[in-house]
Amino acid sequence: MIDVKQTLKDAEARMQKASKYLEEELARVRAGRANAAILDGVRVTAYGQTVPLNQVGNVLVPDARTITIRPWDRKAIKDIEKGILDSGVGITPENNGEMVILRLPQPTEERRKELVKQCNKTGEKTKVEVRNVRSEVKDKLKKAVKDGLSEDQSKDAEADLQKLHDKYIKDIDAILARKQKEIMTV
Repeated sequence: MIDVKQTLKDAEARMQKASKYLEEELARVRAGRANAAILDGVRVTAYGQTVPLNQVGNVLVPDARTITIRPWDRKAIKDIEKGILDSGVGITPENNGEMVILRLPQPTEERRKELVKQCNKTGEKTKVEVRNVRSEVKDKLKKAVKDGLSEDQSKDAEADLQKLHDKYIKDIDAILARKQKEIMTV
């Protein structure tokens, strides 16, 4: 027989992971304002191995439209530029011999709408994951009833599961709303 409380805790942990994943993915979306998180996925080949960008230099945001990367070793400037170009961030790096400079253009209205659509797709995938967790746990509970779990315990667990589901769907909607507002703010 299954441990209902543990099953619900596991379901909540998986739903929470999905919500965290969404926040991390949306942090990488360039909303017009400079944000060092858009470079989190950039990998640079340095010293014979591929490492995250933040391990070869300091990433700073001096103003709303600029990101600078000051490498610890000036020889790494070309590798940093190559890493940024290969990452698909969509920004062309410049360098002044000492650091790499990324100038973020003001996104057009059309581009903003594309970004909102992209965020909504990611949000919908996250919601589907939360729904899948709910569905899997419901199936486990139905099997547990056949194996001797009382119907009352099963119904209570399903009600608790639905509350968890609703909480995380609401959380995902709030995260999406914040990001949409950030993107659409000129």
